[in-house]
Amino acid sequence: MSTAINLFSPIELGSNSLANRIIMAPMTRLRAMGGIPNSLMATYYAQRASAGLIITECTMVSPMSNGYMNCPGIYSPEQIEAWQMVTGAVHDAGGKIFLQLWHSGRISHPSLLGGKQPVAPSAIAPVGELHTPTGKVAMETPRALEKHEISEVVEQFRSGAKNAKAAGFDGIELHGAFGYLIDQFLQDGSNQRNDEYGGSIKNRAKFLMEVVEAVSSIWGADRVGIKLSPSNTFYGMVDSNPQATFSYVLEALNPVGLAYVHLMEPNEIDLKSRDVINPVTPLFRPLYQGTLISNGNYTYETANAALADGSADLISFGKLFLANPDLPSRFKLNTSLNEPDPETFYGGGKEGYTDYPFLEKVAS
Repeated sequence: MSTAINLFSPIELGSNSLANRIIMAPMTRLRAMGGIPNSLMATYYAQRASAGLIITECTMVSPMSNGYMNCPGIYSPEQIEAWQMVTGAVHDAGGKIFLQLWHSGRISHPSLLGGKQPVAPSAIAPVGELHTPTGKVAMETPRALEKHEISEVVEQFRSGAKNAKAAGFDGIELHGAFGYLIDQFLQDGSNQRNDEYGGSIKNRAKFLMEVVEAVSSIWGADRVGIKLSPSNTFYGMVDSNPQATFSYVLEALNPVGLAYVHLMEPNEIDLKSRDVINPVTPLFRPLYQGTLISNGNYTYETANAALADGSADLISFGKLFLANPDLPSRFKLNTSLNEPDPETFYGGGKEGYTDYPFLEKVAS
């Protein structure tokens, strides 16, 4: 009699063997002063090395990709060396870690970009405000990328992938979600170009596919993942037919042989904003032949149910992992969980970052 798959079932994720299916989701924490990772970050990630896989916070592929103060980057020798400290700590603790490569696109401000205007597929302003060195400000209308600049950005992703390998990561995830540059190209509410990067779904997906090809040339596709958010409404993101758009992308990715696709379920804000696809993962599961990670405010019980019915192959946890460095142990023992403190999510020091308590060691 076969045993049902659960969170503690091992799995081959591309070329990586994972001890469990409990993934630490990428979470922006803004502790990298000046864009350079530090020892506090090394401690934070190493504390959570019992995850089957850690996916880091969004990491800049170039200075022009910056969207937030104190995000880490992966474009300078100093950043590569600093990330080596992080990956070394995670590996010493027995964990595996992917770097999330990111370009913010229009989700930025000149004060974060040395006075330069943010870039995007089209000159369409996002909705919302950002914290900047000069205070909280409304985002401005970006500059549409010239066609020749698009290939330059693709090369920035390729360079980021190469640097991630030098930094000792086990693979990379492309941030194709939450209204950042890859997502901006994909969705027609933010992409109104009239060249081969705009118009049809195939054209709007061209940038995504070129970036996937570029980073796969460095790592091999089986060490590359991508995160997508078909129902996300952040920063005014919208698509006229998200089911068709994301169905096309998933089917186009089938022959690539990625390590995984990471699908985001809608959150409470998305559900209140408009009628979005809900749930996401069961709808798109039949279209994608590869490995799926699902993220969506899962509990231990709902995560195991999604794995058992085949909706997803792995489950990523955000806030639960933020507040519970030993989340797999807590799940296994079916014990209490620490509550996350939203006041300490972004920026600051060790408070609300590396000081969440572990379970007391259980006597064997």
